[in-house]
Amino acid sequence: MELLLASGNPKKALELLQMLAPLGIQVLTPADVGGLPEVDEDQDTFEGNAQKKAVGGALASGRYCLADDSGLAVDALDGAPGVHSARFASRHGDDAANNQKLIEKLAGTPDEARGAHFVCCLALSDPAGQILCTTRGEVHGRILNEPRGQGGFGYDPLFRVHEPENAFQGRCMAELTAPEKGSISHRGRALRQLAELIPLHLGIPPITER
Repeated sequence: MELLLASGNPKKALELLQMLAPLGIQVLTPADVGGLPEVDEDQDTFEGNAQKKAVGGALASGRYCLADDSGLAVDALDGAPGVHSARFASRHGDDAANNQKLIEKLAGTPDEARGAHFVCCLALSDPAGQILCTTRGEVHGRILNEPRGQGGFGYDPLFRVHEPENAFQGRCMAELTAPEKGSISHRGRALRQLAELIPLHLGIPPITER
């Protein structure tokens, strides 16, 4: 069974590849199928963008396709940058510029007012472009005044986990190892929900029967 990941972000694709490995599915990236057409992420929600990318990838490749849309929602900024997280500072995917703009936007904001949460939505489409399921995961935290840690990507260096029951409470996302991050991240939470649904839709044994 093949599953195409409609993601051109190599770091994001690697996270998904690692998390999907236990399902025993052959996971393909856009490079494996000669590339995918550009999709205009013009939806108002993470779910909408994920579904649009999944359908586009499925129809272009003739394969089951999994797409992700994720980002950061900051309370003090009324949920921004939200679906515009990757292009918060205008140029798409410029992590350093996005982080710097976030620092500037929150200048003078006290710690207790720096609440934020990462969101990840995953959408699975069949080869005909029919959405089979969509999942959503969130992790809550607070935004730091300056970057911390060397791991992760995106806003990870500014995001300190703030969930009282979380084993990594108080640590920055960029300070976690890949397995640690995967165990509590928004993407990990959305993917664990999806891992329970994929076998139902693809006709493969669930992980518990392997």
